[in-house]
Amino acid sequence: MMNSRLSNIIIAVLLILTNIVMQAVTPGLQLVTNGTTKYNIVTAEKASVWDSLAAQELQKYIFEISKCNIPIVNDNYPVKDFEIVLGINGRSRHINLDAIQDDGFRIQTDNYKLYLIGNNHKGTLNAVYTFLEKYLGCSKYSSNVEVIPTQSTINIPNIDLLDNPAFAYRDVHYYDTFDNDYSRWHKLVTAEDKQIWGMFVHTFHELMPPEKYFEEHPEYFAFRNGIRVPEQPCLSNPKVYDIIISELERRMKENPEAQIWSVSQNDNYSFCRCENCNRIDSHEESPSGSVLNIVNRIAREFPDKTISTLAYQYSRKAPKYLKPEKNVNIMLCTIECYRTNPIATDTSNGNFLKDLNEWSGLTDNIFLWDYVVQFTNMISPFPNFQVLQPNIQLFADKNIRMMFQQGSGFRQHTEFAELRTYLIAKLLWNPHLNVDSLMNDFLKGYYGDAGVYLRSYIDSQQSALLNSNFQLSIYGDPVEAMNNYLSPELMDKYNSIFDEAETSVATQPVFLDRVKLARLPLKYAMLEQAKVTGEGKRGLVLHTDDSTRINPLIQSLLEDLADATQNAANIYLNEKGLTPEEYIGRYKRMLSKTMINPIGLNKSVEFITAPNWKYPANGEKTLTDGRRGDEDHHYNWLGFEGNSMEVIIDLDSITSVSKVSADFLQISFSWIFLPEKFIVSSSVDGVNFKQISVVKKDIPVTKEETTSPAYAFITNFECNFKTIKTRYIKVEATNMGTCPRWHPGYPFKAWIFTDEIVVK
Repeated sequence: MMNSRLSNIIIAVLLILTNIVMQAVTPGLQLVTNGTTKYNIVTAEKASVWDSLAAQELQKYIFEISKCNIPIVNDNYPVKDFEIVLGINGRSRHINLDAIQDDGFRIQTDNYKLYLIGNNHKGTLNAVYTFLEKYLGCSKYSSNVEVIPTQSTINIPNIDLLDNPAFAYRDVHYYDTFDNDYSRWHKLVTAEDKQIWGMFVHTFHELMPPEKYFEEHPEYFAFRNGIRVPEQPCLSNPKVYDIIISELERRMKENPEAQIWSVSQNDNYSFCRCENCNRIDSHEESPSGSVLNIVNRIAREFPDKTISTLAYQYSRKAPKYLKPEKNVNIMLCTIECYRTNPIATDTSNGNFLKDLNEWSGLTDNIFLWDYVVQFTNMISPFPNFQVLQPNIQLFADKNIRMMFQQGSGFRQHTEFAELRTYLIAKLLWNPHLNVDSLMNDFLKGYYGDAGVYLRSYIDSQQSALLNSNFQLSIYGDPVEAMNNYLSPELMDKYNSIFDEAETSVATQPVFLDRVKLARLPLKYAMLEQAKVTGEGKRGLVLHTDDSTRINPLIQSLLEDLADATQNAANIYLNEKGLTPEEYIGRYKRMLSKTMINPIGLNKSVEFITAPNWKYPANGEKTLTDGRRGDEDHHYNWLGFEGNSMEVIIDLDSITSVSKVSADFLQISFSWIFLPEKFIVSSSVDGVNFKQISVVKKDIPVTKEETTSPAYAFITNFECNFKTIKTRYIKVEATNMGTCPRWHPGYPFKAWIFTDEIVVK
């Protein structure tokens, strides 16, 4: 008789050999064989809506791949060897789900069975989408672009995959995610999930509308510079607390299913500086003190709800002593951060990382609001891809559970929106994926053979940015970038890359159209840069020996912009809501006035009062160079802060003059106002001037236009008079001095902006 030790060795060897043989016989599962199947899809008899959808989606895509329809049955159906088991039911109770977190899942094969199981909400649906993507080769690159391979036989390997998300709440605010099918595929929150919000962000205006309370009770609102202003509530006023509580009670009764209610500051800096609010904020060493003080009190009134509030702009810094109640959610925002380098590398004073660490030390209930778009120029090149992964990794490392990535929202055709949405969605589930592989896969799938060229374009732009000292801002523009990643030389290089990209898919119209849309930001940047370049091949006008004309390139670029955007809705060039049609109209109006100044063109100008250095335009030449500004105050406008404009134009010789005019810009949101008066004087010697005409402003400033940067308009001030003989023209535009007392900018200086003085 052999001894027990030898017997155990033989048994072990036999088990190993048996396992090897079994693996050799069944290396995986064959779900479909030449268009037929032995399998059923099994769900619980009373499956949740999400598990039922998971079964339908799996059935649909397998049919798309193989033309084989796998039946869906419930767990009362007789057991078979060949089953795809979805969710928790009578067939899957032996599967260990202990390690599954949030809406994570497990995918597992066992003999001839396949299990796709989540134990929470959409976990099983998430398992199905991962299975389709990871094992069946399906991809969804945008809400209307997906790739589904076709094959009559479907084999899968043996699988044992546990997959949990890095963040429990994942929201990417881009156009494609408004499509629920896309968001479900990429495991993002959908419209159904967002119903947990009773109110969402910047809610003080809703809870305490100034139009209802301010006239009779100005004391309910912020005390600023000696007066009450209806911009934010006074958070230390007991009546304000009572009103908010009452309004929340009413709304919660109307919407009892909503779990999270935002009680948060309006989107401005006008927080209250009254004695009581100021005392709280001084003690806490941050204006977040008065905010959190009232929010904590409100949260204690509603212990079964979550009360969310902002740590944003003036309230971003955490309070020194106060701690949020357990049911208080802190919505921490990165709006001030630059996007050249990751947030974790910023060691500057008052950096976001410091605030993140301090808030994380106070609470683990943080909603991180990050920004991944350039608000001021949404279709302009914005090379921020290098910070997406490290920033998301940082937030995960800090145990943030809720993520909102602010893109361009419902606006279409913003720069690489589909690519950004795709990458961010993947990283919010798993921040440690290979981003290079993800990007290459997307570019190949979405742009075909042109993908390699677009990768070269992205890498070239990113490299140029990182090799400069430029700080990429979400409020930047392509003119600021003219000395670094959008320099003239690089613009030529980028256009050459796109020429090759278009050639590579010239016979594939679907890919070609996508490449042309991807090129649109470059063309937009060229249009914006032309405004400040002025003359030459990159400018607005071309000079020849005998004429000056509008640059044909500009006309062509405007036509390309019109063609690319004419058939799509919800296209906005900036956060203000500027449409392509409005932009093109502004641009054409500007061009129609360009180089029109019959007597004053290119005449010398003497500044009696100097413009502000921030808005120098073309210096002394600005007022007679023939170039005009449009409704964007950044380009070709001279700005005078607090002081009036007073200049003298030398016409070189005694000349007949009967009209002097100038354009002025008003954007009261940005503290830019029309002049109070436009005064014209003349002189033959440049010393003794005689006033000949005055025009007064007849357009009042309204509070409505002060609330939005979209209220921008140009007004022409024109002085007509009997023909005089003169050489020198003095023009004065009087500034109101300070912003109106009711304006959020009070008591700071008001601006006037002008761009050309036309003499006829």
